[in-house]
Amino acid sequence: MNVFMRQSHLQSIQLEKFDLLIIGGGITGAGIALDAASRGLKTALIEKNDFAYGTSSRSTKLIHGGLRYLKQLEFGLVKEVGSERAIVHKLAPHLVIAEKMLLPLKKGRGFGTLLTSFGLKLYDWLAGVNEIDQRKMLTRHQTLHHEPLLKPDDVKGGGLYAEYRTDDARLTLEIMKTAAAHGACVVNYVQATDFSYEGGAVCAVKATDVLTQQTITISATTIVNAAGPWVDELRVLDKSKKGKQLHLTKGVHIVVDRKKFPVRQAIYFDVPDGRMIFAIPRGRTTYIGTTDTDYHQAIDEVKTTVEDARYLIEAVNDSFPEVNLQLADVESSWAGLRPLIHEEGKSASQLSRKDEIFQSPSGLISIAGGKLTGYRKMAERVVDMVISESFEGRDLKSCYTDKISLCNEAFSNADDVRAYKKAVASNLTPFGLERYADYLVETYGRQTDDILFGLEKFSGNDTGINLARSELFFTLENEMVQTLLDFFIRRTGMLFFEMPRLKLVMNTILVDFKEYFSWNDEQYNQELAKLEHAIQEAQLITYD
Repeated sequence: MNVFMRQSHLQSIQLEKFDLLIIGGGITGAGIALDAASRGLKTALIEKNDFAYGTSSRSTKLIHGGLRYLKQLEFGLVKEVGSERAIVHKLAPHLVIAEKMLLPLKKGRGFGTLLTSFGLKLYDWLAGVNEIDQRKMLTRHQTLHHEPLLKPDDVKGGGLYAEYRTDDARLTLEIMKTAAAHGACVVNYVQATDFSYEGGAVCAVKATDVLTQQTITISATTIVNAAGPWVDELRVLDKSKKGKQLHLTKGVHIVVDRKKFPVRQAIYFDVPDGRMIFAIPRGRTTYIGTTDTDYHQAIDEVKTTVEDARYLIEAVNDSFPEVNLQLADVESSWAGLRPLIHEEGKSASQLSRKDEIFQSPSGLISIAGGKLTGYRKMAERVVDMVISESFEGRDLKSCYTDKISLCNEAFSNADDVRAYKKAVASNLTPFGLERYADYLVETYGRQTDDILFGLEKFSGNDTGINLARSELFFTLENEMVQTLLDFFIRRTGMLFFEMPRLKLVMNTILVDFKEYFSWNDEQYNQELAKLEHAIQEAQLITYD
């Protein structure tokens, strides 16, 4: 039975009283929902957009230990998120994939060889990295062998160290689905509009179903505000935005064809202004980021600008002069907001990434800050607080989310994933689609079996379009997809990393959507216009 059906969750959320209601469907909210539901709390979650709509689909897509936070002496943060990497990899080895990161050392920039060697060694120790994956220092010759595109005159050596890449939106979604499997009631496209109080204590949320404009009330003993960049907006509703508040910074990534920037592995390099930037190969593309600038504009309309893209292009061309990237090479892009805690006198890059929990006089609990990698420990701290304040006498389990796999029929390790990829490639060969094996497994895990089963139902001549249709119907029926952008951005990543494929399949997918949701012509045209606008925005066309 599918436990992730929007309509049934929407019905339940109005009829029942919950122990805990979470506002916000990003990685933080999803983590709290899973932790709370698995311990035995009756849990609900609402998200005003799609799951992972905000920061949780617009990060650098790394489960990393935060090497740069050593510069800020945040040893506790590095230790926590560093050790969490291995746990999250174990929970979803198909989705959290080990990756060697090259750190070139340049003459006259950054740290020297000795300090870098010590820093990487400290990083390995704090993060509890296995001996086989521990850092390896490289000579100048070895560094240029690993990445010949680097400007040779600048390089004096390098280091190789362990990181993990992921798909942030898919990770959020799998946590959300796992929370639902443990009894959490989760609904996207439901916006909190006001709070209700009894004796000064917050006891319910008034909300609107964004898709139908129906007004609903959700009752709960405890309410947690995990709305990411929108946290302070909810604190204003609660009349409790006092003391510490958010400091939003914008991070932008651009995507180019890998042939334009054919890096051999992920690379973390410094740029003339002293910042560090990633270039990460993914499928047929390489993506580059991130920027880190203060943001004071509309939270719902964060965009990549030409200025943002030029900054990243110039950074690449400075370190990799033969690449000679141009603005026209940008195939896609995304911009996200970091909901950091404001600290007087600190620049965007200097602000701590540590999470903090606030509680208002009404009892509303808000959590802000934090890293994608640290979602599980953040959730544990929040749920511990909820239980100690409201459910102390209840017989509830301790946190055990470090043992809850994030996929059906969990993989035992990375070797198990590789073997499954081979089997999937073999099954795709008769359709001429074996090139999609890695993508499918890294996106859906063993749920790829459902995609393959669905593929056989379609009789059209274009097997590539048939595959996209099979993905669509799987996500419609199992992943609460409501819009084209849910599918093309947060379920498949196509709009970011497979723009040519998106343009090939979009018309067929649009017709399938229309039939599935019984759209009229006006709704059809509205959805098409939203998709076309998102494509133009990602490709910076609207800024020419």
